[in-house]
Amino acid sequence: MTAESALWSGPPAPSDIHGRWHSLGQSRALIRTADVLVVLIAASLPWSTTAPSIFVGLWLLAVTPTIDWRDYARELTWPAFALPFALLLLALVGTLWSEGSWPDRLHAIKPVAKLVLIPPLLHHFSRSDRGCWVGLAFLVSCALLAVFSWIVLLDPAWKITATASSGVPVKNYIDQSQEFTLCAFALVLPALTFWRDGRSVAATFCLALILLFVTNMVFVAAARTALLCMAVLLVLFAWKHLSRRATLVLLAGTIVASAVAWTASPYLRQRIADIAVEYRHGHEDISRASTAQRLTYWRKALHAVVEAPLIGHGTGAIKRQFERAATGENSLAAEIVSNPHNQTLNVAMQWGLLGVVLLYVMWIAQLRLFLGEGLAAWIGLVVVVQNIASSLLNSHLFDFHEGWMYVLGVGVAGGIVLKARARG
Repeated sequence: MTAESALWSGPPAPSDIHGRWHSLGQSRALIRTADVLVVLIAASLPWSTTAPSIFVGLWLLAVTPTIDWRDYARELTWPAFALPFALLLLALVGTLWSEGSWPDRLHAIKPVAKLVLIPPLLHHFSRSDRGCWVGLAFLVSCALLAVFSWIVLLDPAWKITATASSGVPVKNYIDQSQEFTLCAFALVLPALTFWRDGRSVAATFCLALILLFVTNMVFVAAARTALLCMAVLLVLFAWKHLSRRATLVLLAGTIVASAVAWTASPYLRQRIADIAVEYRHGHEDISRASTAQRLTYWRKALHAVVEAPLIGHGTGAIKRQFERAATGENSLAAEIVSNPHNQTLNVAMQWGLLGVVLLYVMWIAQLRLFLGEGLAAWIGLVVVVQNIASSLLNSHLFDFHEGWMYVLGVGVAGGIVLKARARG
């Protein structure tokens, strides 16, 4: 027997491979790495698109060995886990009957594909103790952005990128407003809890952060979609956590605060007044056509849905439908877009009634995760309801920024809720 043959005793047995893989999956260092990478995704999301994408790829590499595939397969029978995969499968199959070009078909798969990260996030954070780190990272990052937003408003030279709006250091005012709305309403339950427990310092700190986010939207930069979401979430908070008397107090306080904001903020008054201006003059001046644009998009989208109501025109076919509907009457009627600015119409144009049913069943299944009590359940509920409300005026589930807010919010908060249920 040679020395080489003595050193090599053949390939490892399958049981040895399984044992090593199991040990890798139980590695505390690998689990901690996966946790930290999600924290980095949440912290970088308000500031960048590239960094979160990189961290997502690294997280998938880190988390895959830690997944208990037997438990994960069982969890995939639950609607909240399975329906994102069903939507992705529909998007893949929908390329077969699509009227769009192949580049458009493949591009339209990407917004749906990110939804399938919700199940592994749910699985991971139902076993991790660091889900709260993710929420804190996002909150701190958004608070820093809000402070920096005021600085940029006073001195635009501090802008990190060339944004179109004053007081918006990076990205755009729509993304910034959605972030601040989520943070403000995530904090209202802790503020109420601290106040009821007599912890006035902690309650005051939460209220100060809420005021930081809300005043930024009132005086610096606000998306009108975010204002709609705030109204919906106020009603949700009152229904979920307040008595009838406290709800009346909240209503009176909201009316007073709204009157003060309206009086003190010329910016807010202009944003609301622009709705009528955009409707009246949008057909003549496309640069001020936000309201008229949406109405035009919805009319054309509804016409396309009527033509193919059951299975739609296929994945990535939206642009093709707007090309067919374009006329030379004016610049708005001739505009060709790939987004009708309504999530339901976005899905219906591509996959018809079948896609719309899957979308709403997924929203309902993920809402049901968060009907219990506790901070994680409240945050998850805010994430889902905010996405549903904002998707009336945008396709936010498929947009990069708001879509990732939804994926992280549902995945992390849902994992915490599932872990609490298992312990209970």
